[in-house]
Amino acid sequence: MSFECQQCGKRFSKAGDLRKHERVHTGEKPFECKQCGKCFSLAGNLRSHERVHTGEKPFECKHCGKCFSLAGNLRSHERVHTGEKPFECKECGKCFSEAGHLSRHKRVHTREKPFECKQCGKCFRETGSLRSHERVHNGKKPYECKQCGKCFSTATQLRSHERVHTGEKPFECKQCGRCFSLAGNLRSHERLHTGEKPFECKRCGKCFSGAVNLRSHERVHTGEKPFECKQCGKCFSHSGNLRSHERVHTGEKPFECKQCGKCFSGARLLSRHERVHTGEKPFECKECGKCFSEAGHLSRHKRVHTGEKPYECKQCGKCFSIAGNLRRHEKVHTGKEPYECKQCGKCFSQAGNLMRHKRVHTREKPHECNQAAGLQITAGQRTMSGLIADLTGDPKSVIVIEKHSCWICQEEMSSEALLLQHYEHHMTYVCEDDS
Repeated sequence: MSFECQQCGKRFSKAGDLRKHERVHTGEKPFECKQCGKCFSLAGNLRSHERVHTGEKPFECKHCGKCFSLAGNLRSHERVHTGEKPFECKECGKCFSEAGHLSRHKRVHTREKPFECKQCGKCFRETGSLRSHERVHNGKKPYECKQCGKCFSTATQLRSHERVHTGEKPFECKQCGRCFSLAGNLRSHERLHTGEKPFECKRCGKCFSGAVNLRSHERVHTGEKPFECKQCGKCFSHSGNLRSHERVHTGEKPFECKQCGKCFSGARLLSRHERVHTGEKPFECKECGKCFSEAGHLSRHKRVHTGEKPYECKQCGKCFSIAGNLRRHEKVHTGKEPYECKQCGKCFSQAGNLMRHKRVHTREKPHECNQAAGLQITAGQRTMSGLIADLTGDPKSVIVIEKHSCWICQEEMSSEALLLQHYEHHMTYVCEDDS
């Protein structure tokens, strides 16, 4: 004999099981917790809930002795020891140890995001992600670091932060052995080896190795700067830039180099500095094979091959491949000379010009040429023909210059002006007195 549910047609072997099932349709919850008033549809669920108040954990793991308040939690835990993953995704074949994990995973395929933020309407695949996001609006940071008192909105952020104090870097690259404190940083790093850039900007088509890098880049198009400094009101497009900036006000430099003890305000600054000791140059140009210690240096170098000059002067339209060159050029229009000599008060538009001028006072001659030892050049001789004549000793000398290549060391320059400056490193430079 079987008992059928009149609502959905489901059949049960016992009348009691049918009555329990009918509460799914009626919403009836007759079992109330005397401690907090919470109600349940099943007596078993109430008993399990009461252990929250009593702290009772009657279900013990025979492998490690850990105790649980629910039999289901114990069964899930035991799979940590057995390695069992009985819940398989029919789309991709990936297996999981818990049904809930499989349910969450399925949303990767369906793109379902059922959990919506009531404040801004943003949707999420997981309730945990929604709760973390809601703290952006309410400002709650319930997870505190016991070492320094800093608070975080998620437990994951706290765990990641704690590695700053412990120095732990548990995620190792199998290609080069480099270690990272965050799994995401390792994944991004591995793409340096594979060259993979799966995240594409829909505005300009530029591709990135990490989703975070793409989101950061998108703010170039939108101009969005959501991170504001509470001290001075300055806004930033990246949270990391804001944190680094805040240390300008606090003077904090929490990142210390283990090699030389030098301290830095940001982790990236420390990483770049560490390459001074290791000599590591992980960023390679695919055009010519030249390697660089920083990604920014590689980006600038690539423009030698592409001829790209993305930095345009708004005054005259002249374009530059490097932002610093644009800033120096703009001083031609503004007339700004922010670099002042403390000895004589003379001002200069560029820091390099000031440094060269200071040698007038100190009489310092730091650049010695191995091929033209003792040779000096005055300010009046600073022309290409004058330099060549002095270097060769023959005023009628002619040197064929191809691609602005230095005839002494064969290093190539991108312009004649830079080559002229480069030659100064092969000889001692003396400024003539204005008087």
